[in-house]
Amino acid sequence: PLTIKEKYMRMALQRFPNTPSQFLRKIEGETWKPEDQVLPVFTPLPKPGEDPFCTKDFPPNLGYVARMKDGVIYVYKDAAAADKHQPLNHPGPDLATFIDDMNFLIALIAQGPTKTYTHRRLKFLMSKFNVHEMLNEMEEMKELKKNPHRDFYNCRKVDTHIHAAACMNQKHLLRFIKKSYRVDADRVVHVLKGKEVTLKELFASLNLHPYDLTVDSLDVHAGRQTFQRFDKFNAKYNPVGASELRDLYMKTENHISGEYFATIIKEVASDLEDARYQYAEPRLSIYGCNPNEWAKLSSWFNKHRVFSPHLKWMIQVPRIYDIFRGRNFVPHFGKMLENIFLPVFQATIDPNSNPELSVFLKHVTGFDSVDDESKHSGHMFSTKSPKPEEWDIVKNPSYTYWIYYMYANIAILNQLRKERGMNTFQFRPHCGEAGAVTHLLACFMTADNISHGLNLKKSPVLQYLYYLAQVPIAMSPLSNNSLFLEYNKNPLLEFHKKGLMVSLSTDDPMQFHYTKEPLMEEYAIAAQVFKLSTCDMCEIARNSVLQSGLSAEE
Repeated sequence: PLTIKEKYMRMALQRFPNTPSQFLRKIEGETWKPEDQVLPVFTPLPKPGEDPFCTKDFPPNLGYVARMKDGVIYVYKDAAAADKHQPLNHPGPDLATFIDDMNFLIALIAQGPTKTYTHRRLKFLMSKFNVHEMLNEMEEMKELKKNPHRDFYNCRKVDTHIHAAACMNQKHLLRFIKKSYRVDADRVVHVLKGKEVTLKELFASLNLHPYDLTVDSLDVHAGRQTFQRFDKFNAKYNPVGASELRDLYMKTENHISGEYFATIIKEVASDLEDARYQYAEPRLSIYGCNPNEWAKLSSWFNKHRVFSPHLKWMIQVPRIYDIFRGRNFVPHFGKMLENIFLPVFQATIDPNSNPELSVFLKHVTGFDSVDDESKHSGHMFSTKSPKPEEWDIVKNPSYTYWIYYMYANIAILNQLRKERGMNTFQFRPHCGEAGAVTHLLACFMTADNISHGLNLKKSPVLQYLYYLAQVPIAMSPLSNNSLFLEYNKNPLLEFHKKGLMVSLSTDDPMQFHYTKEPLMEEYAIAAQVFKLSTCDMCEIARNSVLQSGLSAEE
């Protein structure tokens, strides 16, 4: 299994830890060399006085052609080579091999002796940690006290899983809505039934006055009603239940070209900069509905200069093909993949064709795949599955199908970008929050790290594999507490004791948190509920930095 994982990580220029690599080389009778390690390429921080939005110094146009075949975009030297399907040497994954590898792992997970062995090993790891704690706790405390100028507060932490649309807390949003109404009441901000309306008229049409709004009437907080109800949770993104307000304050595309949303994000970023030791990796959405989405998003990013050294951007792709197909926005699944990846390939081949997008991509560190995992698709991914261009039914493809085709495109894209000296992307999907155990298996093969991972509790074999390969897991116990799993049953502590690489993240501060520093709130609650020591907290914070998209210099 580790050989399989290593193969796919190297192919997509994602991280694989050195220790298992050294053991694998030993088994193969080879010697391990540090330079064999494959690492992602990050954009270094701009130097003092350097403009992060500079559109000069892009590499020249290569004149290559990017074209999709069987759901994967290949790069060709010219149109003639594309017609003959003779791609340049960027080896992508092979579907048949991938399915074979996956079936091998599925068989391994269900194998009796393997289950027994891994269960006992995990139990042993946990007991070993407990013994270590009993014996060395006092020594550890002594060492901590001797360590100068470092404590939990000034230990760097990264919020490894947070959605940009909910990165502010509810009070912040309420304050911002009231402030915007005070300043901009007569500004045209929205188009209602074909007619331009001012902010004042928009609130009047909703029978609201911002002065009367409270945190409770804003109603964006997830409560008891959202447990096991992902649909109700999604509706909480609409302040006061009005999608017009969501469009105005939390979208990058609207009548004021996303100005309010950019301002809120900049305020959140300045809070992080004031805190000095906190970073975040917010997700922005690309839906794959049409190919102009990238251009619009990057123009928003550049126009409002939404850059902060404390923010690393990620792109999330919601798995809602069925909705778009039902409304006839896309003819087949292949078109959706093309809309998501082709603009990025084109900006990589010729950065000057869309300088704004090329600048934005410099600050993007990865891709994420999001949606409700408990929705069952009923399709088993195999070599007989229809190709994405043939998938024209209204049904959503299965989770594994989505993951494979996203990974395959990212793998080829990364090789092309590394060749051009550009930054590469990591694949960091939501996985194991609900749904089948096979989701975790697909991500074990393809993902650099995952978010949630709760279902690892159900499979000792997979849990042990995640431990051996040190696959980072961003856990959000407060978010799970409102949606899928009560806080005290969260496996965070258990995973941490067994030695899995876990970090804490907030997911959606707007829905789950109360304070100005949601990440600290997350750590504080975990520390109280699980009785974590300072050392545990700092280790989790260190994990968050290691699994994030921060470059080594940062």
